[in-house]
Amino acid sequence: MKLLSTALSHITAAHGTAAHTRDSYTGVDFNVGFEVTHYDLDLTYRVEPNMLQGTAVLHIRALEELDKLTLDLGGAMVARRVTAKNAPRVARHRLSAGKLRLSFADTITEDQEFELHIRYGGSPRPLRTPWGEIGWEETDSGSLVASQPNGAPSWFPCDDTPGEKATFDIRITADDPFIVISNGTLVSRRRSGGSMTRWHYRVTHPMATYLATVQVGEYMEITLGRSVRAWAPARLKQLVLDEFAQQQEMLDFFSGLFGEYPFPDYQVVITDDELEIPLEAQGLSIFGSNHVKGDHVFERLIAHELSHQWFGNSVGLREWKDIWLNEGFACYSEWLWREHAHGRPAHDSARSHYQVLARKRQDIVLSDPGTRDMFDDRVYKRGALTVHALRRLLGDEIFFLTVREYLSAAQHSTVTPEDLISRLRAVAVDPAAVDALLDEWLNHEALPKFPA
Repeated sequence: MKLLSTALSHITAAHGTAAHTRDSYTGVDFNVGFEVTHYDLDLTYRVEPNMLQGTAVLHIRALEELDKLTLDLGGAMVARRVTAKNAPRVARHRLSAGKLRLSFADTITEDQEFELHIRYGGSPRPLRTPWGEIGWEETDSGSLVASQPNGAPSWFPCDDTPGEKATFDIRITADDPFIVISNGTLVSRRRSGGSMTRWHYRVTHPMATYLATVQVGEYMEITLGRSVRAWAPARLKQLVLDEFAQQQEMLDFFSGLFGEYPFPDYQVVITDDELEIPLEAQGLSIFGSNHVKGDHVFERLIAHELSHQWFGNSVGLREWKDIWLNEGFACYSEWLWREHAHGRPAHDSARSHYQVLARKRQDIVLSDPGTRDMFDDRVYKRGALTVHALRRLLGDEIFFLTVREYLSAAQHSTVTPEDLISRLRAVAVDPAAVDALLDEWLNHEALPKFPA
């Protein structure tokens, strides 16, 4: 829930003052006083002119009395008409500084449930952010969406903050012969007119907006296992079968460590374009053609992106400052997979990365690395080393059991580090040792001693 008082209490904890109403990492003002419970997107995408238009229906519950509200919408998207259902008339709407600002003709009461119908469109493009351009991106043969951390407003109006999740219906009508892949389960696929197809995906597990994605391309479907499939250009089929041959085994291995896979299935999309890094979304991951060359160099990243389905997608963050929880466990999963598949102990991988990290600058505080460094490799690797140190302290049986219980209790919701730490304290022989270890690794710049 996101009452103003609740939101401000979270902000106070993170930033030390209730005067802030802005995410200090993304620089975007919070949208307060309501929660979006469901997004229903009905869109048409014309590939060659790169034009997206349609209607977004947002199902909303007021958490306090409202006579106005804001949503996130940016890039080249333009809101053409906004109406309300089961609520007072929308008296005015305007788009400025990445915000769709609405005023109502009368007051909406607390706990009132209503809908906003937003007709909008434009030529979608990524948003400029401190981390580069993110969001909807036109490719040489279609488009892709990679929105972490705040690129979702590049293609639909939303409450774009990691602590808010909702269910989705995503309907995309696109030109033939392009394939459309999105989150969730494919409900229907049918011809629309003479040269277009309408795709309907449904996401029943709550999802953060930055994890919503649409992939459009000339793809073929490739079965990788009983619950895993790939989408790739036909020319890459054999390379994909080789590079992702162990994807089902990898999913089964992580399910044994972390608990049952949290979504109906898992998909990987391999674009015809080259990508700097792979990208995860809820229920799927996106790789570039440069990641499938038959040399298995990127096997660790295949493991990394899959593990995010547990750490980050099912169990999400309330605040970006805690990103080490996502990336630390994802990096550690690389080492666990390497031990399982290739026999190199995770302890040896940890030592090797520790030695590299020790040679780098020690000027990051893991518990709050800041906007500039939140995606720094030092955050990822120090996060993984923190996980390894906890495993060494608690022992394998207690550590993995506690992680499974933590993931199960928080499934399809959001957490803070305290949700995990409180469980670790409860099972530790010496809870003070857990606190001391985490204080060293999370709250100080200096690199602690390698866990013996």
